[in-house]
Formats: sequence, structure tokens, C-alpha cells
Amino acid sequence: MDVENGNEIVTKNQTTVERRSDRELVVTRTFNAPARIVFDAWTKPELVMRWWAPRSAPMKMITCEIDLRVGGKYRYVFEMDGGAQHAFFGTYLEVLRPTRLVSTDEEQNPTDGQALTTTTFTEKAGKTTVSMLQLFVSKEALDEGIKFGVDVGTRETFEQLEEFLATTK
Repeated sequence: MDVENGNEIVTKNQTTVERRSDRELVVTRTFNAPARIVFDAWTKPELVMRWWAPRSAPMKMITCEIDLRVGGKYRYVFEMDGGAQHAFFGTYLEVLRPTRLVSTDEEQNPTDGQALTTTTFTEKAGKTTVSMLQLFVSKEALDEGIKFGVDVGTRETFEQLEEFLATTK
């Protein structure tokens, strides 16, 4: 889709979500910003708070803590409609600024399982392709994520990141 922006035509990027195997989900999108800016938006709490939770979801991010180093932890807490809270957290296993992050992904409910997420930021001509590979502990854990809309929510969240990045130029 092309959107006219003054005298220049800007091509709107699309998010792809692909199930590569019984346990792997890959999300990819190209953003109209350099890798260092996309990486900062992904890893600085004050920036993550501005775009992470899907607007259509009945929740709001209320806490974002990030200790961006190997062995460092992150924790995102969301407040749901009605006041209940839900937390996502994990540990950074690899941090290569601004090209790669590897982390565990966990939730407060241990039955939800754990995933290993590898996120790469590849810059070309001032644009950055983000590829996020999530390796789930089991087929059932990935099936459960799909059932609860991880693919739809991720698409919406990546769209919000695109909108946020457009305001940083």
C-alpha cells in the first residue's frame, strides 16, 4: 500500500508471521529507521512503554524494567481491564547492540511454558529489518500462543512500533 506523505511516496511495511515448525514462530518486518534507533526503541524502558501493548487488547503496560546485559533481566507488567495484572519476564542470554538480542521469555503462569527468542536487527540503506524467532518449549505451548492471538497481537504491536518510529525522526 502506498501512502502519500507531502511530495514523497512512502511504502507501508507489512509484518509477516510464519510458523516454521511445530515449535517455531518467526515474525519479520522492515522499519523505516536505522538499526540503532529501532534497537533503542526495543530496549529502553521509557520507549518500550510507548508502543509495546496492542491497543486493541484490554490491557495497559504499567511497568517496564530492562537490565540490558548478558544475564540481565527484563520484566513487563500489564494491567488488564478490571485491575488484574499479568507479567512477562526473562533473561538476556546475548546482547549485541544494535544487531542481536537473545532472551528467555516467561510468564507468571508456569504452565504457559517458556520460549527462547532471538531477535535480529539488520540495517540496509537506513531501514532495519527485524526478525524475531521464537522457539517454544513444545508444540502445545506454541498452539496455546496462537490460540490467544500472539500472531495478531504481534502484528498490531509492530504496527505501533512503526508509528512510534515515525515520530522520532
